[in-house]
Amino acid sequence: MPSIRPALFFTTCLALSAIASPALATPGWPNDEGRGSCTVTKKTDVPAKMRDGTILRADVYTPKTSEKVPVLLMRTQYGKSAAQIQPARYQNPEWFASHCYVVVVQDIRGQGKSDGTFYEYRYDRNDGYDTVQWASTLPGADGQVAMYGSSYVGATQWLAATASPPALKAIIPSNTGDDYYDGWTYEDGAFRLAFIEPWMLETIASSAAEDRGDKKLSKALYADGKNASVWMPYTPYASFPPLHPDKPEIAPYFYDAVTHTTRDSYWEAFQIRTHYDRVKVPVLAFDGWYDSFLNGAVNNFNGMRTEGGTPEARENQRLVIGPWEHIGWGRPNGTISPRLKDIGPIANSPVNELTVQFLDHVLKGQANGYSDGPRVDYFTMGENRWHSAKSFPIEGTQYVTWYLGSAGRANSSMGDGSLNTKPVKKTAASDQFTYNPANPVPSVGGHSCCSWTSGPQGQFDQSAIEQRPDILIYTSPVLQNTVNVTGPITVSLFASTDAKDTDFTAKLVDVAPDGRAINLNNGIIRASYRTSLSNPTPIVPGQVYEYQIKVWPTSNLFKTGHKIRLEISSSDYPQFAPNPNTGEPLGTAATSVIAHQTIWHDRTHPSSVTLPVLPAAIAGDAADHPPQN
Repeated sequence: MPSIRPALFFTTCLALSAIASPALATPGWPNDEGRGSCTVTKKTDVPAKMRDGTILRADVYTPKTSEKVPVLLMRTQYGKSAAQIQPARYQNPEWFASHCYVVVVQDIRGQGKSDGTFYEYRYDRNDGYDTVQWASTLPGADGQVAMYGSSYVGATQWLAATASPPALKAIIPSNTGDDYYDGWTYEDGAFRLAFIEPWMLETIASSAAEDRGDKKLSKALYADGKNASVWMPYTPYASFPPLHPDKPEIAPYFYDAVTHTTRDSYWEAFQIRTHYDRVKVPVLAFDGWYDSFLNGAVNNFNGMRTEGGTPEARENQRLVIGPWEHIGWGRPNGTISPRLKDIGPIANSPVNELTVQFLDHVLKGQANGYSDGPRVDYFTMGENRWHSAKSFPIEGTQYVTWYLGSAGRANSSMGDGSLNTKPVKKTAASDQFTYNPANPVPSVGGHSCCSWTSGPQGQFDQSAIEQRPDILIYTSPVLQNTVNVTGPITVSLFASTDAKDTDFTAKLVDVAPDGRAINLNNGIIRASYRTSLSNPTPIVPGQVYEYQIKVWPTSNLFKTGHKIRLEISSSDYPQFAPNPNTGEPLGTAATSVIAHQTIWHDRTHPSSVTLPVLPAAIAGDAADHPPQN
């Protein structure tokens, strides 16, 4: 029976803002600062024929120069005229072309002005290859092509790169993943609800409908996306009404996604993480500590370092990680959550300036001071300064384990939960809480998508929700020295439940002396996926299992006088779809039951969190400005 859980209406109100929505336009952006010397001409709707005869169309910006120059290509589903300029991200294509590059911005298949049928990921490997080779032969082009863009536009780069087009010489992907199953559509078995449903409604399904000429449907989908907080509580997902399950031409990829809940052959067809050996080019990537695809960006950096298709590719990987959300890149007056915005200009993204430096160095052979890599430039919050390293996690990191303990009442910030570097001898064996899927813990910040004004991402005070009894709070003593936590965090959780299946969540928090509790990053595990994302296995109610919860990476300086805190619960809504606790398949589950959860922390079950701690000597010198070369 289709249902909408009434209690969920009162949680965080969300509606994903369109990537190019005028409401997100940033005053004074783009501007002419840093413009190059070439004047530029523009041609619109330039056709390119794909291998199956489908015509894709692009806008082409050509610099006036007597020399042949490289091509910079963007393949987008968000409108070639928008070119991912707003909200305060990339400079406009003419700005890049003024640096004496042919710039091509193409609508992908079934979107914008291009022909064909849109299906996310499916055609972007072959179409990417064909477009790269076509772009390399455009008038004024010297045969070399680089690609740039963010989010799905980053996916079009990686998918093209795994096809190894000979003309492709570099990619510059921002805010994008390595796996369109884990870390994109799902996260350790949990469905990423607040990202997937609004994104598909308001952007890709809506724009694909407009491409097909169905403007009425396009407007309806967009309106439902803007009102996503009403629709996200709806179950079962397999009959989700706004995307019209009875009309497979509208959004078949959504219903396929909620049907293929494991890492199976459906998802393997789109993989990046298993094809690094096919990527033969240098990469300059950008991401943020609160971005929805941060983990994938780190995986891509590490995967290319060890498995890239050429020595040049392996040796020339660079990743820049700032205090950013998915589209909150630190530009003045940009769409940035308040705490991150307060960091100021030191947090501004150098994406445009570094992109040109990178291109001039790799494609034009200029010795301009650009740092090839392998290199990670990262921003340490709390300290609010930039650092660089050759690896991530950083070589020399010390992994410190903190153990959970309590007198049996760790529920809420008013409880007695503790974190200690040694197991507490006199402690209760466990803590208990009740998880009701109809009243899940609200998401307050996090690493979802796509704007903090419309989705659970960014940095916020957790104090209000920490008063809930269904959150277990474990807090360290007051720190007598600073602690630099930089890298991925692992929670080893011994837990049992009376449900057939359930979720467990973890969140790392920095507690200030005044009581503000600021989220750094979070993670989740679906119990049945505890050992495999490909072959989930049921749990036995009442049995204790050890769960490894991957809290996504961060870099934060816990100051003297602060405390380290770990939150444990079973829901994080709407960042993740609430587990109904019934063990039913995601797509068809329409009812839920209450689960009674037990977190164990006795000698036999030493629940803990392992933090990556950087000694001051390892963190090294710090910069008071974003990376400049």
